[in-house]
Amino acid sequence: MVDLLWYVQRLNSTDVLDILLVAFIFFWFLYLMRGTRAVPLLRGVILLTIVVTLLSSLIRLRAFGWLARNILPAIIVAIPVLFQQELRRALERLGRAGTLFGRGTGSRANLEQSLIAIAQACHTLSEKRHGALIILERETGLQEFVDSGVLMDSVITPDLLATIFEPHTILHDGAVIVRRGRLVAAACVLPLSTAFLADRQLGLRHRAAIGVTEEGDAIAVVVSEERGSIAVAHNGRIIRNLDAKRLQTVLQAFFQPTLERARPRWSTRLRQIVRRSEP
Repeated sequence: MVDLLWYVQRLNSTDVLDILLVAFIFFWFLYLMRGTRAVPLLRGVILLTIVVTLLSSLIRLRAFGWLARNILPAIIVAIPVLFQQELRRALERLGRAGTLFGRGTGSRANLEQSLIAIAQACHTLSEKRHGALIILERETGLQEFVDSGVLMDSVITPDLLATIFEPHTILHDGAVIVRRGRLVAAACVLPLSTAFLADRQLGLRHRAAIGVTEEGDAIAVVVSEERGSIAVAHNGRIIRNLDAKRLQTVLQAFFQPTLERARPRWSTRLRQIVRRSEP
């Protein structure tokens, strides 16, 4: 602590500018990485680097210190390889005017209403035997899949989803991605799961739903075109044969922490008071 205060006292304006410039570069890099699957991997790399550095500096371990000194440069060299797509996308976004500090799309305030709309739309699609694939983004970003589709950024309604997945429309072939209660893109291309599926009746939509949930924490809703059944995939597993009511219950259970954070405390208390006053 004393050494830290000594360093702070010796700082001049040039040193402060130098520190702020380095901090801005790190902030810019992390800001451009947001909304991609590289964020958890980047956290792991940073955590590993910090742990290795602390162990090698605090504890005098010669063999481990030698290993750390040789591994860290290799990690730095491997970062551009691991984040090749993300770095390319970041540079492309940097070259677009007004996108560096642009506002994000969507809002969590209407998330609850969007879940209801999705359940209603799936009920309609199930009755018509129209296939559908709806991906709900959570903490792990799906920006690379959003970029593969058609950008929309619209409010979610049952009629909109039913129109998108109408077999005679252009956007029906692919997935729609929902972010913070808004439909951000349609006709998105998703990776297929390579895991063995015991039920051979599960088609490419179900494999795509399982595949995108294997790589993150997204929620995938699937409507079968052949049987009209509704299923939900999460963490590489699938829950099948749901109706609209059960689908809404399952989605609200998955997003309950988000709904609690999005709902102010005063509104929760007001709802409790209103419910108590009802006859």
